[in-house]
Amino acid sequence: MSSDLGETKPRAVPSLVDPVREAVAANVRRARLVHGLSLRDLALRTGTSKALLSQIERAVANPTIDVLARVAAALDLSVSDLIRTHLNAPEVIRRGEGTAIQLEEVSIRTLFAISDRRRLDVSEGTLPPHTRSARSEHGHASLEYAYVVEGTVSVNSLDWLVELRAGDSIRFSAEAEHVYSTGRRAARVLTLVGMADD
Repeated sequence: MSSDLGETKPRAVPSLVDPVREAVAANVRRARLVHGLSLRDLALRTGTSKALLSQIERAVANPTIDVLARVAAALDLSVSDLIRTHLNAPEVIRRGEGTAIQLEEVSIRTLFAISDRRRLDVSEGTLPPHTRSARSEHGHASLEYAYVVEGTVSVNSLDWLVELRAGDSIRFSAEAEHVYSTGRRAARVLTLVGMADD
C-alpha cells in the first residue's frame, strides 16, 4: 500500500516463542555438556535424530512436547526445567518500586515473586506500633525467612512466640498460621517465603 507519505509495511509482532526456544536451546546444551554427552549420545538416549537435537540447541527447531519430555528424561530434568529462563542480567527494584499492598495498617511491598518450580516471594513489610499482621500460612513444606531491618517485632505461630530486634532473623515452617506483631515501636521486616513444588 502506498500513499503520499510513502510505502508502509506491516509491523512485526514480537513473538513469545523465540525466548522459550532460546531458553530450551541453552538449557538442553548446558545439561548435555554437564552430563558429558555428545549430540550422538543424546540422540541414542532419546530416540531422536542428531540433526533435530542440533536444531533444538541452535533454537531453530520447534520440538513437540513428546520430544521435550524424552530429552528432559534423558538429562534427568523436567520439561519445566527445559523451558525455564535464566537471568542474564541482574533484576533491580528501586526504592518505591514493587507491588504495594495495604492490609489495614500493615504495608507490604512485594519485591520479587517467582512462580516457577522454585516458588518464592520476597517482601518488605512495614508495621506501625501496636499492630498485628493478618494471620497467614503458605502451604505444605513452605519455609519463611524474616530479617528485622528496623524496630522490634514478635512472630507468633501455634506452638511458639519469638521476639526479634533490628538485625535479628528467623527461619520457620510456614505451613501453620503465623502472625507478626509490634509493641511500642514500628518495625520494618524483610521476608522470603519458599514454597514447595506441588
